[in-house]
Amino acid sequence: MKEFKHTPVMLDECISGLNIRKDGIYVDMTCGGGGHSVKIAKKLGNSGRLICFDQDGDAIEACKRRLSPFSCVSFVNDNFKNAKAVLNAMGISKVDGILADLGVSSHQIDTPERGFSYLLDGTLDMRMDVRQQKSAFDVVNFYSQEQLKNIIYKYGEEPFAPKIAAAIVKARAKGEIATTAQLKQVIESVFPKRMIFGKGGVSKKTFQAIRIEVNGELELLQGAVEDFISLLAPGGRLAVITFHSLEDRIVKNAFKLAATDCICPPKTPVCICGHKAQIKLITKKPILPSETELATNSRSHSAKLRVVEKLN
Repeated sequence: MKEFKHTPVMLDECISGLNIRKDGIYVDMTCGGGGHSVKIAKKLGNSGRLICFDQDGDAIEACKRRLSPFSCVSFVNDNFKNAKAVLNAMGISKVDGILADLGVSSHQIDTPERGFSYLLDGTLDMRMDVRQQKSAFDVVNFYSQEQLKNIIYKYGEEPFAPKIAAAIVKARAKGEIATTAQLKQVIESVFPKRMIFGKGGVSKKTFQAIRIEVNGELELLQGAVEDFISLLAPGGRLAVITFHSLEDRIVKNAFKLAATDCICPPKTPVCICGHKAQIKLITKKPILPSETELATNSRSHSAKLRVVEKLN
């Protein structure tokens, strides 16, 4: 297995936001290369505990090696959508802090056979959990033109979505699209040359959209955030890092709802909904990477960190 390398985004800001107690129970929902997890583990005492989740088996194995000096750590190779059930099965009903870094790891991007990058030629895969059946190959080669157009526009916010979808369908009629290089070539065929050779890659948004579809990233996020909040003990903190507007919107709205007492229509004279705030917003606006981090870690661009605290 290729060495699992990943520079954690906004590391100090995350640790500060979690307000870690030595004897607390903490969960890293996306442990990746273990950068955030190591820093959390270092702050825990003998009675503290850290549970590391990741659906990527490579990430779990990398974390086990990196965190081997710490006896307080447990590892779970599963999607965070199942975290509540898994933790309950472990006898854990409440935790003192949760971190969820929703970004794709550097290891995943830099490993050609994983198929996440339009800059590297590899198998058209994009599965974060290689145990699942559906891959990017299936989406690209078997989705209808209408389905492709919709996901590229919705998840990639790509204005060229109709042309890209039509080009994919036309290309695959001549033979399957099996590699990232083939897909990139098809995508670029619909763009003017001045855009292809300009700043940034014109394939980026489409690759992002297909990756989101393959892994069902946005479909599970709303419910997962609600589960995270319900798992927090009073005073517990939840820190979430997002990397694109659709993710951030879901997290922002979920936090806003959970931090609101009454959700009755504005003209209702007396509250009848019974809704009570579960959290308070620690970050009214998202924390962004520092200029120093942006200069040294290109993959921190577009990252946003939001932190909330569970009320009593």
